[in-house]
Amino acid sequence: MSAPTGTELETLRAKAQEDHRALRKRIGRLSDDAIDLILRDARSHYAWTDKPIPEGMLEEIYDITINGATSMNTLPARFIFVSSPEGKQRLAKSLKPQNVSKMMGAPVTAIIAQDMEFWKELPFLFPHEDRRHMFDGNEAYCKDTADRNATLQGAYFMIAARAVGLDVGAMSGFSNAIVDEEFFQGTTLKSNFLCNIGYADETALFQKLPRFAFDQACTIV
Repeated sequence: MSAPTGTELETLRAKAQEDHRALRKRIGRLSDDAIDLILRDARSHYAWTDKPIPEGMLEEIYDITINGATSMNTLPARFIFVSSPEGKQRLAKSLKPQNVSKMMGAPVTAIIAQDMEFWKELPFLFPHEDRRHMFDGNEAYCKDTADRNATLQGAYFMIAARAVGLDVGAMSGFSNAIVDEEFFQGTTLKSNFLCNIGYADETALFQKLPRFAFDQACTIV
């Protein structure tokens, strides 16, 4: 894919700038209710109702997620939605015992994975400058970039799911090696973390745990 140049590039940049000005004029900030929903009062969930998730909603969550920023627009995350009984049984092999019921009860469990050869897509994703040479043969840099940016995309995914009305429960209590062997053998994908999504059964919630105050965690220099 070739990058736009000349007048075409100037037109596209001008439109991008005007679109952002219009967005900021239309929406100065999210409402307190919206912020409560996606972060401030959001909770991690461990129990689920049997209400299904329409496939179109998964596509909507992805369409929102993919617009989150990643370095050099690398977009290394890949999302595998496990919803079938067979898929759940395969995934259960990787989980710590206390996490099996949390996953089995969720309508969908997303494997947030990352393509370790994400950089090969840069001519499409970052067409104005070929930066593949930065990654080719540099395994440590590839891993660092994939880990950071796929994790970021996983966080965008969680916020997007909440924004469209779903509940989420991220999990790291599993074996990445088993997931990779079960789902990604022979591919360039590696698992990052798991995220259950669905409509929560709130009766399993306990009180929200403490958070640090601003002065405990933040410094202004």
